[in-house]
Amino acid sequence: MSTEWTANAAGNGQYAEVNGLNMYYETHGSGSPLILLHGGLGSGEMFGPVLAAFAEHRQVILPDLQAHGRTADIDRPLDIRLMADDIAALIDHLGLDRPDVAGYSLGGGVATALAAKHPEKVGRLVVLSTYMRSDAVYAEIRAQQGQVSAAAAEFMKETPMYELYQRVAPRPEDFPRLLDKIGAAMAIPIDFTEEVRGLQVPTLIAAGDADMAPPSHFVEVFALLDGGLRDGGWTGEGRPKGGHALAILPGATHYNSFLSPLFAATALAFLDQPQP
Repeated sequence: MSTEWTANAAGNGQYAEVNGLNMYYETHGSGSPLILLHGGLGSGEMFGPVLAAFAEHRQVILPDLQAHGRTADIDRPLDIRLMADDIAALIDHLGLDRPDVAGYSLGGGVATALAAKHPEKVGRLVVLSTYMRSDAVYAEIRAQQGQVSAAAAEFMKETPMYELYQRVAPRPEDFPRLLDKIGAAMAIPIDFTEEVRGLQVPTLIAAGDADMAPPSHFVEVFALLDGGLRDGGWTGEGRPKGGHALAILPGATHYNSFLSPLFAATALAFLDQPQP
């Protein structure tokens, strides 16, 4: 599976003023709207290799979150809940009626917070490779996260994250500032247990089989949604009442799960199901 990030096909790149943020977004394809939210230190461009699979069936909206991609930073921390409010404002700006929302890693956290805070704005939710408790992450990864700061900028110059930022960011010199903000955000322990338990929209929890947290964590998250607690039954009568689902993608890690054709296929199959 490739870990290369490639540019999106030509889309309609625009800016929207939301919550004091000049947010960049693109639209691709046609059909029911699907908002795709990228991971930390990335942009909507990350989804380039799988974009066609989504855009063949949906109108895909690709925002760049605060301080990422073509969206410049503003004077506030990188807070998942504030970024969720940004996407809620973008939904209003675009006049969308309960679009489906899918997010990877950081984007999955934003998508979860969006559905928890603004359930009336979301149709279905797909959350990929997003841990819901800080203590679920492998200890060695938590140690690496603790080293993310402006001081790491020099070591990241050979990474696709740095190359992308230098190519598209309004202020390429702000990359160390972004690392400082990401590091500060990851230093704050998170626990989204109650937000997940209270989700009112059909939700797919997905992860790679060698992700940043063990598969058992994502099974636990599914259990918060009444999943995996009983036999599903011949007609599915034992499945979670809210229409929730779980997918563990074989052969995928945290760093390439969003590029997997299985992600696109699984997400679309879930999104196309009738409402429960």
